Amino acid sequence: MNVYTMYFSPTGGTRQAARILAEELGTLQEMDFSLPGKDYGMYRFEPGDVCFVAVPSFGGRVPTAALVNLTKVQAHGAAAVVVAAYGNRAYEDTLLELRKAMEGCGFKVVAAVAAVTEHSIMSRYGKGRPDQEDKMALKAMAAKIREKLGKPQSWKDFFVPGRYPYKEYHTIPLVPETDKDCRACGLCVRRCPVGAISKKDPRKTDDRRCISCMRCVAICPEHKKRVNKMLVFAASMKLKKACSGRKENELFL
Repeated sequence: MNVYTMYFSPTGGTRQAARILAEELGTLQEMDFSLPGKDYGMYRFEPGDVCFVAVPSFGGRVPTAALVNLTKVQAHGAAAVVVAAYGNRAYEDTLLELRKAMEGCGFKVVAAVAAVTEHSIMSRYGKGRPDQEDKMALKAMAAKIREKLGKPQSWKDFFVPGRYPYKEYHTIPLVPETDKDCRACGLCVRRCPVGAISKKDPRKTDDRRCISCMRCVAICPEHKKRVNKMLVFAASMKLKKACSGRKENELFL
């Protein structure tokens, strides 16, 4: 059995959750689906392969950029486990949308997981997650998934939460700013999933294309990318009720 992780993980939390799950099934191969300009149509799978397909929940939906990339693969009946990472708020239609998209590529979706990770913008929510308790829970889920994979006759339809038509897609409109002493090394330009940062001047970001994924903030070696603290605070207050309390990981088989 070949085990893969296919992830769209701008700040690393989604990748981490996918790895915790997939590593319980064996040696894995990783595929980053957030790299701009890459030919994702080159990826082809076969029956017997198992892919953990992981995305962050953006406002309760799969990020459009992730869907565009992920739906280019050719599955040929390979098994898939869809994973939605969410920042201690809610994942709403994300799992259902991702499942339907992967089935459209030819995957046989056998399980779905909602995994709590640190919020990519408002880190006060889900801070430090997945923590040790989360890791233990995800590993226990992986054991159940492995058991199901060993019994193909049990691969019947199963419930995944979500509603169709899906809720309207939107992201938190917070575009990172750049300090004036940025050295323009260009790393953010090369790694922006949607090409929103100017190649001529990395200090400039196209706010019409930016999806507020925060990758540029996370990877800047000089910490020159940031979001307005007052705007983040205001957004945090709006989500305080929805993000209060400890949300848990969920498995659907």
